[in-house]
Amino acid sequence: MRTFYAVLANSLTASLTNNSVWFAVTFWVYLETKSVVATSVMAGVYSGTVALSGFFLGSLVDRYKKKRAMFLSSLASLGLYVLALTIYLTTPQAVFTNPSSPILWAFVVVSLMGAIAGNIRSIALSTLITVLIPEEGRDKANGLVGTVNGVSFLVASIFSGLIIGFLGVFWMLVLAIALTLVAATHLLLLTIPEQGIAHVDGQTKHIDIPGTIRVLRGSQGLFALIFFNMFNNFLGGVFMSLMDAYGLSLVTVQTWGILWGVLSLGFIIGGLVVARVGLGKQPLRTLFISNIIMWTLCVFFTIQASIILLAIGMFTYLCLIPVVEAAEQTILQKLVPPERQGRVFGFAQSVEEAASPITAFMIGPIAQYVFIPFMTTGAGVDLIGGWFGTGKDRGLALLFTVTGLIGLLITILAMRSRAYRLLSENYQSQAVESVVEE
Repeated sequence: MRTFYAVLANSLTASLTNNSVWFAVTFWVYLETKSVVATSVMAGVYSGTVALSGFFLGSLVDRYKKKRAMFLSSLASLGLYVLALTIYLTTPQAVFTNPSSPILWAFVVVSLMGAIAGNIRSIALSTLITVLIPEEGRDKANGLVGTVNGVSFLVASIFSGLIIGFLGVFWMLVLAIALTLVAATHLLLLTIPEQGIAHVDGQTKHIDIPGTIRVLRGSQGLFALIFFNMFNNFLGGVFMSLMDAYGLSLVTVQTWGILWGVLSLGFIIGGLVVARVGLGKQPLRTLFISNIIMWTLCVFFTIQASIILLAIGMFTYLCLIPVVEAAEQTILQKLVPPERQGRVFGFAQSVEEAASPITAFMIGPIAQYVFIPFMTTGAGVDLIGGWFGTGKDRGLALLFTVTGLIGLLITILAMRSRAYRLLSENYQSQAVESVVEE
């Protein structure tokens, strides 16, 4: 556990650095160009690259010892941040105010790649839990990882804006380079007990998506679990895409910024609860019960135009996200052979994250041309406007409610499916075999 805590602290430093860089660059590009299109393209490119890179990064984790993979992550981030700083120092400042400037986008892409290189760490950390933590404690370890991710998100979202506001992008990159060097040096000094590289003969140097799919098919229900989480991300993307617009219809931008920082504590609290009490003997059931609660909240937290109702619902929703993530990781760590875990975690990341850019591009027009007119000048005004309310914000609220109903229905149906039953039985049989072997 001491080694695990040291690796976790190291990963927190790297994650905080990478998240801060990307948040800060996004803020800086908007301030320089005043272009909403530029920031939306950045968001789409970032989420799309994360989705596509998981296949490759997962195979990279399987190819090397986990410590080496994590060190390569820091080395790649370091090199890219140095390159980004070089571009910034050798380019006239006026160039960065043009949203169509190739040099600006070169700077953005290099910074983006530096941040995304950190995803190697997240995949390696999930597989390293299998190496370092006894099976009965892995759910709690996954909870700690969720807490670290929550801390990273919260601190980065707050301090990236402050860094750009008070210090500028130059010192942001200097700080990122320094912290990445600290993380890399600390990692070199750590001793991580890895006996060797678990791998399938002849498959160490290939992404091997077909082989990964065969592994998932060989463990009944795993494929369905990954696609269920992808579908949840697709629906959850509705809230992430439109929540700012809805929240700002209820309160001022200053209040909304402070409130969102407080709500983000939900990530940390949820992770700490899992780290303390675990997920129980049936993590799959815990995952689905959590989803039922989340979607039920989504049905009701916008039922009336109330910031208090919204805050309570979103806080509880965010508390449950680490529970769901920890449950999925625990199931994969149990059922996937160590030699394939990097690829499977990378595959899951790619498939599940692919939903985010799709939602981002689809949901805006749906809200603008369907739900908002329905609740401003359409039939919705007469049908439910009397108690639900009318206007642009109530159109967004109705979209959230409908999304929650769809998510709740799909979750209940999935919980009654053959795939759920097979995966539950598979997990329980593996747990019994582990007890017998001990």
